[in-house]
Amino acid sequence: MTLSREETAWGMRYLLGFQSPTDEEIDFHRHAYETPESLRDTFLRTPQAQALFMEANREGHGKLSGRSAYSIPPFLLGRPDFGDVPWTFTEPSLDNPVWQLCTSEQMQTPTYKSLCDRLGLQSSVPHRKIWEFAFILAALDHRKVIVPGYKGLGFGTGTEHLPSVLAREGLTILATDAPSDLEIGHLWSHGSQWSQSLNDLWHPALVDEDTFFNNVSFLPVDMNKIPDDIRDFDFCWSACAFEHLGSIRHGLDFLHNSLAPLRPGGISVHTTEFNVSSNTETLDRPGLSIFRKVDFETIAHELISAGHKVEPINLWPGATPVDEHIDLPPYGYPHLKLEIEGHRTTSIGLIITKGDC
Repeated sequence: MTLSREETAWGMRYLLGFQSPTDEEIDFHRHAYETPESLRDTFLRTPQAQALFMEANREGHGKLSGRSAYSIPPFLLGRPDFGDVPWTFTEPSLDNPVWQLCTSEQMQTPTYKSLCDRLGLQSSVPHRKIWEFAFILAALDHRKVIVPGYKGLGFGTGTEHLPSVLAREGLTILATDAPSDLEIGHLWSHGSQWSQSLNDLWHPALVDEDTFFNNVSFLPVDMNKIPDDIRDFDFCWSACAFEHLGSIRHGLDFLHNSLAPLRPGGISVHTTEFNVSSNTETLDRPGLSIFRKVDFETIAHELISAGHKVEPINLWPGATPVDEHIDLPPYGYPHLKLEIEGHRTTSIGLIITKGDC
């Protein structure tokens, strides 16, 4: 096996500090290692990598140091502490989605454009929220659950396009959002991200009225207290919702609980915040939690131990100038990585298959 030029150049840049490796240097290293893992493991033992690691420690990992460009911290490259958690480190693809970060490379593909066309979203806009919906649709496509007559459950759907898209494709959808008496409902209602009825969810440009209202129903649901009588769905999803459930542990518990409404073998797909600057310091509060690598390794281990399947964790953060840009308040474009109160975050997508338990 020969590494791609992109994998090799990325490793040289972020692990050894090469800003512009030459073609000769790239070709030497891409033929010297059989896998990205072997390249990473060798590079991390070099004096250059250790020096970068020490510099990152001095800067405190989690806090910005006045720079608006992203430089990968070494913690992002380590294998999970749990041996049962699957792991990979390579450029992610929407043709075979796993647990992966939002990157610019994915947005340049025909698959991404096709997904955005189906969603009625603009593929040319470099925004992580658009990627999140494309990721969810890609994950459902790849797991072959977008089938006429199948049942899908959306959590915290707000006014998003997915219920309309899935209804158009012949599925039966239960869309849910926070009850009006929850604090989260009041917060989201001010930003047009909250729905109270089916009328808030219908997008006439995506699906005709009869198809939508025949195939979609709505129910207020507290994501921290999923009703016991919601059952037998083929899949569920949420888009950047469970980081608002009260704490990091509340969000991780939701990933467990989201499997209860599914049939055995059902698919649970979610996107949320991922901390690309620290594996220790982060936000963990009622209004917003930013999840870390350690949090997802922990929940993956818990889910596997409970008899469920998780896809490999792939924390490749991208290697283009767009991926290196940190969007600062007031936010604009590109908006793939951004600063929130001194932490750098992006979107991550997660896929879980319910076991027979």
